[in-house]
Amino acid sequence: MSSDHLPTEQYTYDGLPALSPRTLHNRRERVFLVFAGVFLGSLAMLNVLGITRFIKLWDTGATIGTTDIVFGVAVGVLPYPITFLCTDFISELYGRKRASQVVWVGFILNIWVVLILWVGGLLPGYTALDPATGMPPQPEWDATAGVYRETGWTFFQVRSLAFGAVAASMIAYLAAQLVDVHVFHFWKKLTNNKYLWLRNNCSTLVSQLVDTTSVILITHFYAKALPIDDSGSLGLQLLLFIATGYVFKMLCALADTIPFCIGAVWLARHLRLPPPGLPDPPAAAAVEAGVG
Repeated sequence: MSSDHLPTEQYTYDGLPALSPRTLHNRRERVFLVFAGVFLGSLAMLNVLGITRFIKLWDTGATIGTTDIVFGVAVGVLPYPITFLCTDFISELYGRKRASQVVWVGFILNIWVVLILWVGGLLPGYTALDPATGMPPQPEWDATAGVYRETGWTFFQVRSLAFGAVAASMIAYLAAQLVDVHVFHFWKKLTNNKYLWLRNNCSTLVSQLVDTTSVILITHFYAKALPIDDSGSLGLQLLLFIATGYVFKMLCALADTIPFCIGAVWLARHLRLPPPGLPDPPAAAAVEAGVG
């Protein structure tokens, strides 16, 4: 919310009663915690799932030279668009400063995930590691029990892939989320707080292009984790991965425009904040609504 209102102040809506300071504070904090929790939880899930599997969205059956034209995304991309919706809601309702703070907390969360995975691999397990590979034996099928007997191999495989995914996502995520917050407020200021749909889409589409390009290039050149066909054109395959990821996120961003616009209006009333679309007062500053 861009406003000169103090966190304890509330906008007056016809037909809605004024809230007590305690109720107002609790209501605004609950909504903020929900958005921040979904945002950070999605990031944690993204980092664990990351690049453990690539989903083939569409095999066109066509080829360019020896390269099959296949559109696919990493499974970790699936929850990613929701993170941009959350930061847009936080930016709209609570201001640029709090949105940026959540982004930085997410960055620290990435480091925390890496730390736990690193420590988990250092501590002794029940199965000896192969000195050549640094991995335990692969799980063995137990026909009697009808399950694979886990040896710790799955953890080390996920750990290895997560390290690559986190290295890629930390750089791409930080750049993309900060771009998202800044572009959102650039358009908000440029349009004098009008055209909610425009700042939502512009911020998300620009930031997701930054994110998708960064994460694909880092995942390949650093983590070596993309399912690249060595017989095909590397440049074309990387371009396909970037295009697929971006189009997927773009469609999600366009799809979330209606729930964002409806949600922003409803939440502004629920939290007694000025409705979206009101021009900002002169010298207005972003206020962290609900704190204090």
